[in-house]
Amino acid sequence: MKITFLGTGTSQGIPMIANNDPVCLSTDPKDKRLRSSVMISWGDVNYIIDCGPDFRQQMLRENVQSINGVLFTHEHADHTAGMDDLRPFTFQMGEVPIYAQKRVIENLKIRFAYIFETKNRYAGAPKLSENLVGSGSFELNGVEVTPINVMHGNLPIVAYRFGKIAYITDLKTIAEEEKQKLQNLEILVVNALRIEDHPTHLNLEEALAFVDEIKPKKAYFTHISHKLGFHEMVQKSLPPNVFLSYDGLQLEV
Repeated sequence: MKITFLGTGTSQGIPMIANNDPVCLSTDPKDKRLRSSVMISWGDVNYIIDCGPDFRQQMLRENVQSINGVLFTHEHADHTAGMDDLRPFTFQMGEVPIYAQKRVIENLKIRFAYIFETKNRYAGAPKLSENLVGSGSFELNGVEVTPINVMHGNLPIVAYRFGKIAYITDLKTIAEEEKQKLQNLEILVVNALRIEDHPTHLNLEEALAFVDEIKPKKAYFTHISHKLGFHEMVQKSLPPNVFLSYDGLQLEV
């Protein structure tokens, strides 16, 4: 199984528009971050987690020729705004399966009404098939997927475990019973927004404490803002089994 980091930035990406912070001006490609998303792959199967505003650019950069579906963590724009760019895949495969909480799908139906319209439907709109994500595990192409309920401030959102890989973004708090779903991981991906505290995201100190509690073999931080610092400088400060992810990074389990 392989995980490809399509984007590793926070909601505004790095560099941020109209921002002259030294990290935003960095020439290191690892400091340039599109909005957070990953692709989980095995064999010729590709599932995307979150479809943000940089989705088209990410698919072109990684030369992705086909996908099997999209799983959404929550409804915020940096995780959903690229839905219209699913069109090439719908031309190829027909309906693209999407997986999300009921609340998220209802939100998408409002924001992307033309996609979900059943009467007088715009012919060029992407075609999607809806699949509700609850608390129970489900199977995708022979692989068990386990939803993990986490809190993004006051908003309940979903993380996903595929085999020995877990992908968590926008986490601030998590219940003890949900932590039990994160045992014996090879790779844990979790957000680490910045150095300072934040009301809806883990900061670096909190992310390190979470890794220490869960004890995966390796951990990779994502959903990073320019306020975390330069990639290379931050990486040097981390424990041996903890890494900053970067756009285009691929890992295999």
